[in-house]
Amino acid sequence: MSRKGKRLTTAYEGIDRGAAYPVDEAVKLLKSRATAKFDETVELSMNLGIDPRRSDQQVRGVVQLPNGTGKTVRVAVFAKGDKAEEARKAGADLVGAEDLAEKIQGGEMNFDRCIATPDMMAVVGRLGKLLGPRGLMPNPKLGTVTPNVVDAIKAAKGGEVTFRAEKAGIVHVGVGKASFSEQAIAENIRAVVGAIARAKPSGAKGTYIKRVSVSSTMGPGMQLELGSVT
Repeated sequence: MSRKGKRLTTAYEGIDRGAAYPVDEAVKLLKSRATAKFDETVELSMNLGIDPRRSDQQVRGVVQLPNGTGKTVRVAVFAKGDKAEEARKAGADLVGAEDLAEKIQGGEMNFDRCIATPDMMAVVGRLGKLLGPRGLMPNPKLGTVTPNVVDAIKAAKGGEVTFRAEKAGIVHVGVGKASFSEQAIAENIRAVVGAIARAKPSGAKGTYIKRVSVSSTMGPGMQLELGSVT
């Protein structure tokens, strides 16, 4: 623990914790301090002026990162017949119906996105307590309940990410890897901020986007100038 504390202290050298940095400068600082032995994930955090407990202040959606996520996304698809075969050909990692539900109930949750055709929602609905808390429950608003499983799989594997405000009105989204170019990270950040800005709920009053910050897995967090990302 002491080594980690020393490492993070060193990483914060030259960073003003009370300052807000232009996104390009923040990304440059982030990359120079991402020195772990693995390719660190770049994480974006946004503090929103909402009360997620209220139905008219929910923030949830999807956004396609222009430069992808940098990670391999495993996709599970609930489908039967021709749709199941389409899903397999499109590269789905797990495909099934009642049999897939049984695997999930048995603890097999090694996937990052779950897609279902509309006719399978009666089966999927029984898995709400397992899929819901992990943000994996298929939802038509997110494009994960759809007859077009091929496009949904391609989107999931091609860099589409979901976002959802937590209880405190905070959204966390992975926006790439530290190995990405500075431009690629900045473009992904702006894409996510733009999508969340457009998702402003009707019930939100006052300042909607209060704070935006970025960090890598093992690196320091830095606040971003709102004008540089909105």
